[in-house]
Amino acid sequence: MDFIKGLTFGAFACRGSLDKEETRLSLRNAKERTGIDTILLVPNALQDTAQSEKIDFTSKATVSDQELTEFIRYARELGLRVILKPTVNCKTGTWRAHINFFDQDVPCEPKWSNWFRSYTDYQLHFAEIAEQEKCEMFIAGCEMVMSERREQEWRRLITDIRSVYHGLVSYNTDKYQEDHVSWWDAVDVISSSGYYPLTDWEQELDRIEKVVRSFDKPFFFAEAGCMSTEGSSKIPNNWMLRGKINLQEQAEWYQTMFDACDRRDWVGGYCAWDWSCRQYALSAAASDARYDIYGKPAEKVVHDYYEKH
Repeated sequence: MDFIKGLTFGAFACRGSLDKEETRLSLRNAKERTGIDTILLVPNALQDTAQSEKIDFTSKATVSDQELTEFIRYARELGLRVILKPTVNCKTGTWRAHINFFDQDVPCEPKWSNWFRSYTDYQLHFAEIAEQEKCEMFIAGCEMVMSERREQEWRRLITDIRSVYHGLVSYNTDKYQEDHVSWWDAVDVISSSGYYPLTDWEQELDRIEKVVRSFDKPFFFAEAGCMSTEGSSKIPNNWMLRGKINLQEQAEWYQTMFDACDRRDWVGGYCAWDWSCRQYALSAAASDARYDIYGKPAEKVVHDYYEKH
């Protein structure tokens, strides 16, 4: 696996979002301003609740196949590699990590067997697009923490994906979960969400390194980011945090992550979270408290790091 200098672009974009000139402009800005060589696209799907068995990837909450295909081709025209990571969310707002069912199928109760059948249909649909468009990697889901114990179902899913997609296959586990996934041998690349507190990078990398060495697989952070909100560097995974804007704290978090990871030869890159389809005006960057790095000091940190790599 080549080193990944990436951004997650337009996460959970709804239908029509990728088929706009402002989105293409945003992508050009991302390449020019950060020096990325890769974008990670996240085709969205929805289920009603964390205990629903049916996953819908045909509604207006999901980009159309045509616009996704055309956008992948546009990204490649710009010289960018593309990773696809189809990700399911709950309409209720419950975090997908909490999707869960009884370990044993019980009559009249929601079942893992039905859910995985629907999830497999969803993943294979986009795996076929990834194969058709020669995407560099396919990530079979993101932060599905409660489901990760279902080892046999995940192994079967990855085997099914390999029947239609012939590039690198990964799975994006959540922060702190890298050493709890027992089936890393089934994928080509280990990936996780690197939302670690600014002061904890060394100890967390020590822990992750044992996993990477044990399975002898490439590794990268499929997500990593910090909001430009005061206190976010202590709990960067908390997207609900509210407070004063602190652009320098966000930049310091990125620099600390890069410095720590540079001392580990097994960290194979990042897809920073995230870069929006629709950008705020540059003059408004100083008043944006979210994960976006557009026009903020963190953008320069990312650019300078990617330029060196």
